[in-house]
Amino acid sequence: MKKMIYMIVVAAVTMLLAGCSDFLDVQPEGSPTTTTYFANDAQAINAIKALYAPIYDSDGGYGREIYWEQCATNMMVPGRTRSYPGLFTLNYSGDEGPLSDTYNLFMGIIARANWVVKALLDKQAKTTLTPIEIRSLGEAYFVRGFLHFSLAYRYGSNRQGIPAIKYEEVEGEYDYSIPPPQATVMDNYAMIIADFEKAKEYLPRFETYGPDDRGRAHQAAAVAMMSRVYAYWATWDNTKWDTVISVVNELENSYGRRLADSFSNLFSADFKYWWGPEYCFTFPSNGGNDWKRGGVEWPGVILENKGWGVFNGWGQFKPTQDAYEEFAKDGEENNERLTRSILKYGQEFQFWGETRRFFSESDVETGFQINKWMDPFGYPDAINAGYVNYSGDWPTARVNFTVIRFADCMLLRAEANLAKGNNSEAAKDLNKIRARVNLPENCVGTWEELYHERFCELAYEPVADHLGDLKRWAVSSYPEIKALAIKELETHPRARHYSGYVTDPNTGESRFMDGYRGDPDGPYTIGAYLDFQSPAPKWEDHKICFPYPSNEITKAAGALKQNYGYN
Repeated sequence: MKKMIYMIVVAAVTMLLAGCSDFLDVQPEGSPTTTTYFANDAQAINAIKALYAPIYDSDGGYGREIYWEQCATNMMVPGRTRSYPGLFTLNYSGDEGPLSDTYNLFMGIIARANWVVKALLDKQAKTTLTPIEIRSLGEAYFVRGFLHFSLAYRYGSNRQGIPAIKYEEVEGEYDYSIPPPQATVMDNYAMIIADFEKAKEYLPRFETYGPDDRGRAHQAAAVAMMSRVYAYWATWDNTKWDTVISVVNELENSYGRRLADSFSNLFSADFKYWWGPEYCFTFPSNGGNDWKRGGVEWPGVILENKGWGVFNGWGQFKPTQDAYEEFAKDGEENNERLTRSILKYGQEFQFWGETRRFFSESDVETGFQINKWMDPFGYPDAINAGYVNYSGDWPTARVNFTVIRFADCMLLRAEANLAKGNNSEAAKDLNKIRARVNLPENCVGTWEELYHERFCELAYEPVADHLGDLKRWAVSSYPEIKALAIKELETHPRARHYSGYVTDPNTGESRFMDGYRGDPDGPYTIGAYLDFQSPAPKWEDHKICFPYPSNEITKAAGALKQNYGYN
């Protein structure tokens, strides 16, 4: 393989390391300086900070860019026109900015995590690590496994795995060339599980963390992520469903995870609700003014563009009529998941301490806004009160942004039981989730029920990855869920198109205006979402994978082949 120094180790992250620029100095030949680092606990802490921050503390990665691909589902669509409509209709090139930028970012952080693991293991071979260094080693294993998985299920299949290597398993010093691709994604999953097992070995339990360390990886986070990895692995090897069940049982019985009493409080800006029994792993976002710059910008990205003249929301993602109808299968009244997840016209909500009724005049019309993460914007003087970033150009807000929670793991256990034919066991988990939001416990254990519960429970928690669910179901051997997934993937999303009454400011007279969107009580028609009008996509199994960015194929000089179906 052509040796190309993988300078993404530095380029993707170094500019984000204010206060810890000595973490990875670069010599002229591109070899990182490692002889003087990890001399004390402060250096270990800074090294791990440099792994966490770029995952979500920017437009890239889990800050925003990775979520655009979710607009290929009928859960949400772009609220503002983008330059890569093929990303939303499964017509991928691999060079779409959200795909290529995320790929390069994550590969860079994985390389850095690789270096941390190896450096700490080398030190451990010579001396005893401090408790902080032991924790840091566990965190490096966790980050490496987490981002490896984030790329593996999106780019790998049973035909070809993704590039991956563990520096500590290379004899001598790794030359920082592009890693070799694994034979299949199952080989990647085995590597990822091994990393999470190591993370579990070195990390403490969450309950031992003080307030300043909450949000770091911990043992239960590693176990929860293993349940997700095994569920994706079961796409290709259905014996892994047994392991999904045992891992979720461990999370419940050994780590005390259970459903929180309140669904809505999971998305609260109040710190007292952040670390309850359902918590497994999150990107904690405090609103601004520290090294994380406030965390994930998703809350402001989904807020109405210009925020009705109060705050600079971006309005970039919006729910669809299809999503509303899926929720409404449980009724439109007294449906906590519906009202907490989606704002519709005329619905009351709190904004900057005032009660408002929703309408939307911005950009591409759907008739809805995502409501799940709106809590911090409801407080009076939300910026000065510390709930919302002072900068509308970085619209972060105080939320404990979900990566994985126990309800998600329960749904994976229900899916595993369905796959094994244990319908009654699946129904138990489904009904517990429904009971929490006061819905009838009427599930009997079907694939359609699983589809509905995953959709409504996890909607607009985009790290849960509804598109990933649809893709793995679409290639599965279970006819009912396969048909549901392909139907959604091949259906063009729908929207509500409003008209209403507008008041003349001079005469005070009210007149009806077709297409006027500023009336919360206006009538609507249901029609196509109008931003991209290409024919609805046709599902083909190779689309379970994204194509690699073309520059990755070029750099690999023949060692990495483009994914099947994209040549």
